[in-house]
Parts: sequence; C-alpha cells; structure tokens
Amino acid sequence: MSQKVYDLVVIGGGMGGLTCGVLFAKEGLEVCVLERNKQIGGNLQTYARNKVIFDSGVHYVGGLDDGQNLNQIFRYMGIMDKLKLQKMDEDMMDAIMFSSEPKKMYRHAQGYDRFIKNLADDFPDEESAIRKYCDEIKSICQKFPLYNLRMGDSFEKNDVLGLDTKTFVESITSNKKLQNVLCGSNLLYAGEPYKSPLYMHALIINHYIESAYRFVDGGSQLARLLTKQIRDNSGTVKTRCEVAHLHEKDGRIEFVECTDGQRFYGKYFISNAHPAQTLEMVKSDLIKKVYRNRLSNLGNSISAFSINIVLKKNSFAYRNYNIYCFNSDDVWSAVDYKPEEWPSGVAVYFSTRSNQDEFADGITLIAYMRYEEMQPWMHTFNTVTREEYRGDDYETFKNGKAEQLIDYTEKILPGLRKSIHSYYVSTPLTLRDYIGTSDGSLYGIAKDYRDPLRTFISPRTKIPNLFLTGQNINLHGILGVTMSAIVTSAEVFGMEYLLNKIRNA
Repeated sequence: MSQKVYDLVVIGGGMGGLTCGVLFAKEGLEVCVLERNKQIGGNLQTYARNKVIFDSGVHYVGGLDDGQNLNQIFRYMGIMDKLKLQKMDEDMMDAIMFSSEPKKMYRHAQGYDRFIKNLADDFPDEESAIRKYCDEIKSICQKFPLYNLRMGDSFEKNDVLGLDTKTFVESITSNKKLQNVLCGSNLLYAGEPYKSPLYMHALIINHYIESAYRFVDGGSQLARLLTKQIRDNSGTVKTRCEVAHLHEKDGRIEFVECTDGQRFYGKYFISNAHPAQTLEMVKSDLIKKVYRNRLSNLGNSISAFSINIVLKKNSFAYRNYNIYCFNSDDVWSAVDYKPEEWPSGVAVYFSTRSNQDEFADGITLIAYMRYEEMQPWMHTFNTVTREEYRGDDYETFKNGKAEQLIDYTEKILPGLRKSIHSYYVSTPLTLRDYIGTSDGSLYGIAKDYRDPLRTFISPRTKIPNLFLTGQNINLHGILGVTMSAIVTSAEVFGMEYLLNKIRNA
C-alpha cells in the first residue's frame, strides 16, 4: 500500500501555519496542518467560562478598513466578509494611564488627524512634536514594501533599522510625560528601553492608528475560517498531533513523525514552531551547529500573567477601548520590574459579544511576568498529551498574584472587585504549554536595534524543502505573522506572483 504524500505539511496550527496552508491550498495544492493542541489557532485560541468567551492572545486587530493591508490579505484568503468585528472607539482606542494620575486618560485615537488633535489637547505646546512623531511613523512604514503590499528593494528600510524607539521619542520632545504617552502601548511589543527598534514600534502603532477592531465573540473565529478555507480546498487540519521528529532522507525532509507514531509525508514542510524548537526536531548534518547555536541563543521577549474575569450580570460598564496603566511615569520600566514591586502595570481588555450592550461580561487583565518566577514548577506540564497537577503552592502563588493585580486595577477601575463573579488565571507556564514557546514568551525572539539583522530569520533552511514561519521570522501579532506567512510562501510561489493576487483580490 503506497504512502499518501501531501504537497505541504505544516507543523503548528497557529495563525502563521494556517495562513501558509490557505495560500498553498488556493494554488490547488493538497495541504495537511498538524496542531498539537485540541483547539486550532495558537494565540487565536479562546475558551469560555460561565458562557463568557475569552481570548488567549488576540484582543484587538488593526488594518482592517477598506484598502488597508490586512483587509486586502483577508479578502484574498476569502475570510474578510465573514469576520464578526466591532470597531473600537475612534476617539480613544487605547487609554494610557499612570498611577500618579489615576483619573487621567491620555487618548490614542484612530486616524492621524484625530490622534494629533487628542494629544495636542493635553499637550498644547507640543503639537509640532506630535506631528513630527506621526510623520516619522508614516515615513518609516512606507520604507517596508511588503507592509504596503508592493514589490520593492530590500535596501529601502536599511536606514531605519538601526534606530531605537526611546531615543527617537526623546529627540522630538523634552516633555517626559508626552514621551511616555507616545510609547504607552508598548506592551504590544514588550518594549525595552534603548533596545526596541523604532521600525517595530512604527509598524505596530501605525497598524492600529489606521483602524482598530475587536473580534466579536473571540478571535478563534479567524482560526475557524482559515481552517474552513483549507478544508474547502481539499486540505486536512488535524488536532492532537504533536510532531516529535522531522526525518531527512537524501537532503530533504521525507516525513514528520508525531509522538503517537503517526507519520505524514510531504513534498514541502513549513514549521510554525519557534525556529530553535524546529531545529531540535531535525537530526540532520545539513543544519550546522553554528546555526543551531545562533537560533537557540537569541533571547526571547518577556512572558505574562493574566486574569480572565467573569463579571456579574449588568454590574460593570463596557468600555470600547483598551487601558494601559503604569505604576511608574516611565513606561519603559515596566518590563524590568522588581518582584517586590509587581505589578509594574496592567493592560485591560474587554470581551466583546454579539449584541453588545452597555454592560461588560468579561475583562482580561495582563501584567508582565518573567518566566524565571516559575522556577519551582518548571518541571510540570499541562498539555493535551501530558497533564500534571503543579501543586498547592502553585495555586497559592497564582491566587496571591491575582489578588494583587485586581487590587491594582481597582484603583483605575473603581467597583471592579465587587463586580467579579469568578476569575481564571494563566501564568508563563500556561503560555509555554499552550502556545508552544519554551519559556512562555509573549512575542518570541526579542528584537534589538543594535543588531537588527541578527533577529531577521530567513524562512529558508539548509534543507531545501523545509521552511520556517510565524512570529519569529519578521514581526509578531496578527499582521506580523500574516506577513511572515506571505514571505514563507513566496519562497515557493514567488513574491511578485503572490502580491499581484492579493492586491487584485
């Protein structure tokens, strides 16, 4: 009996893997996506408690208005008109707050004119600096061809790769508060002072200033729609299939083997797992030790602690915006917190349901937390194939931290505590086990403006039919991972060919 051979086998059913699967399937190729968890989607996963749906990683998305980049890509993939979306408050999609001013909200608005006006209202002497900031953000974004869905010279962006965000903002204004307000949503990229590249800040901020939406009833709808596209094009998506080994024969990957012994043969293979983890599964002399060491030694971004809160019915007002509040007036200090001063800040996201009314059903609180704080329980795992109780001391740790974070958030959202029906906690170990990063990293490999090319990872490997994709290739987030999937797929189909199809969708 002959062994079935797929045109493409994808390892990991997150946004990157699913997007690659759709792009290949639309070319008439037979695709098989393998996901180790029981739910497809990676960071797109959702779960429900007391009938309230919570997102595990994606709390809002940008670039979805007509003519914008993600809108056009989703149109090509056949899902844009099927998404259930709610546009966020155009006058304030993000509220930037500081513990020193518990009642003051600095407004990040949608649309550059509104963005400038709102901040100029709070900083009337700084309008020229705010305009300079916006002009630079837009200028940087124009230097990235793929971001604008066009062909271009890879050298266009070289003059901005070596700039860091904090230094740039300090160069346009001496007003410390404005500097911090402009960078107040840096949890979106786990910003580090004098390290996080300006281009990363620009691409992400521009994405949301252009437009900002919440997924109604959760972001898992995106994973379901992409899965349906693959299956409608004769592809296969399998869950509970954890890949353990990629077997090479005669210089090419012949098949992947799962922990349960299943084998999947293919012509092409794309891994959506962390590059270092992918190479651990490949026993081949074609992958040199120096390359393996380079990828394994790249530092990852920080992890997080989060609480998903189910609210009592009709007890707490729904806000159509996000809140980023900092314990210090320096937004860059949050990532380098002292354990005794935790939490260093909080991000607040409201769940959005169908027929949303004036009251919220659920709220998610997120605070930075280093993986090292999980040291006593790092040996334990909770996955589909391996479930372990981490112990009473772990539960005590979680509950204590949850109460601290709720107390902190109560100061900016009075009445929250008395409105809580129940809550559910995740730690860096949860992120490690369910998202698949080795240390629960929020955004994978941390970018550093001082050596930008070191963290740009080619989707190609030394094995000609094995490719990489996901948040570690170019940029994280829905847009970044989608762009990375295009870059990966273009290694087979050609970039100009793919972009022409996307632009003409």
